[in-house]
Amino acid sequence: MKVATLLVEDDPGVREIARLTLERAGMEVTEAPDGESALAQFRRRPFDVLVLDIMLPGLDGLELCARVRRSSQLPIVIVSARDDTSEVVAGLELGADDYVTKPFQPAELLARIRAVLRRARPAPGEATRRVGDLEIDPAAFSVTKRGQPVDLSATEFRLLLELASHPHVALSRHELLRRVWDYDYMGDSRMVDMAVKRLRDRIEDDPKQPRWIATVRGIGYRFDAG
Repeated sequence: MKVATLLVEDDPGVREIARLTLERAGMEVTEAPDGESALAQFRRRPFDVLVLDIMLPGLDGLELCARVRRSSQLPIVIVSARDDTSEVVAGLELGADDYVTKPFQPAELLARIRAVLRRARPAPGEATRRVGDLEIDPAAFSVTKRGQPVDLSATEFRLLLELASHPHVALSRHELLRRVWDYDYMGDSRMVDMAVKRLRDRIEDDPKQPRWIATVRGIGYRFDAG
């Protein structure tokens, strides 16, 4: 079955390059030139991944990302200009899974999409982990806290699973980028920090005084199993 991709880009030339790249890789691409039409497409049918330009006319990419994330854990890759650092951070805070910068290499875009799709797959065969009042089920791709479901994106789930699999061990941001985001080089550590922030907001009773995910200054993060 082909990967159903919603591609949102207002520049026709960039959109064509991205579409051809993804179609040549065997993906099914639905195009949208603006946020409003993309939102309509999203509500009309299911997709496997959303590739989203930040700078869009009308409903911009950040607002579209926020609206999609409110009702869906659809993997999201945002696309930004190289000088849009603050916009990238805002997108990651809103729940985007990864990003590429313009002008991008087609192979890089394809690699980032494939990586977020891998993170969205369940991990059959792994045992359920119960840590205090948290239950992490890799096969069902689900987390509960005190018996109540916790709504996590695929990236947030993979990050929690990676941390919980190494209790009381400090994992560097670089190591988490390699294990969770599939970066084989020094990627953007802001992705780790933003994902940890969102994860704390969802599993911690008090995100400002976390019980589970501790910051190890100068290194990264550690999962404290209690």
